[in-house]
Amino acid sequence: MEESPAILWGAPMNKGIPHAVTITKVVRETPKIRTFFLSESFGFTPGQFVMVWVPGVDEIPMALSGENSISVQEVGDATSAMFRLKTGDLLGIRGPFGVGFSVEGKALAIAGGIGAAPLFPLAMRGSTGVFLLGASTGRDLPFRKALAEKTALRIATDDGSSGHHGPVTDLLGDLDLRAFDHICVCGPEPMMRGVLKHLQEEGIAGRGLFSLHRYMKCGVGLCGSCAIDPDGIRVCREGPVLSGDTLLRSEFGHYTRDASGVRKRVW
Repeated sequence: MEESPAILWGAPMNKGIPHAVTITKVVRETPKIRTFFLSESFGFTPGQFVMVWVPGVDEIPMALSGENSISVQEVGDATSAMFRLKTGDLLGIRGPFGVGFSVEGKALAIAGGIGAAPLFPLAMRGSTGVFLLGASTGRDLPFRKALAEKTALRIATDDGSSGHHGPVTDLLGDLDLRAFDHICVCGPEPMMRGVLKHLQEEGIAGRGLFSLHRYMKCGVGLCGSCAIDPDGIRVCREGPVLSGDTLLRSEFGHYTRDASGVRKRVW
């Protein structure tokens, strides 16, 4: 009798234990964002993530912003603890995991704040023709100088202190979205939902590639904590980068879940 193919429920177990790496350099990108350079480089696709263990605090998912770097915004206990670390301190790393950005042809990148982290290596590899970067203020724009040297950078800030005065989605009105083969997006979920709406109206939702952030416990597709309704797609395994047409009828942009699985509305 012919055997059924094996089902890959999770990542290989040799990726299941945190690997100790040393912090070699810390760069202040903005008042709330820092890039930590590590003693080890990782082969990865832009958009993939690693599980970062902060000893004695927590383990959290973070996108790689380079082959040996993670860029972090201070938003909770684990990231606050990381901001107290210095050169020579240790972190635990598992990964890289997940599905990254698969880009061919002409690509547009759209980022909000720390959402620029997984898109940054895409731009550094010369894969984005235009890069839209938004933040609350000019002081909150990460990677601004490096991006301007590699791609056509356009900026928007909520307070008008730099670039366009308004949300980054306003910049879409000046572009022919159909001219791009892929639109790569990462940032606050309401912003990403706004981009998806634009693409849907243009009839090109499938060209959108969205990097999702969801609560994760295992990071390897076993626990189901990051699964999204209604199809149970695991963000850590089938994502974190998912196509716009996949997300159209999902919970994306409507609600997320906390550590206990309770729905939390996205505003």
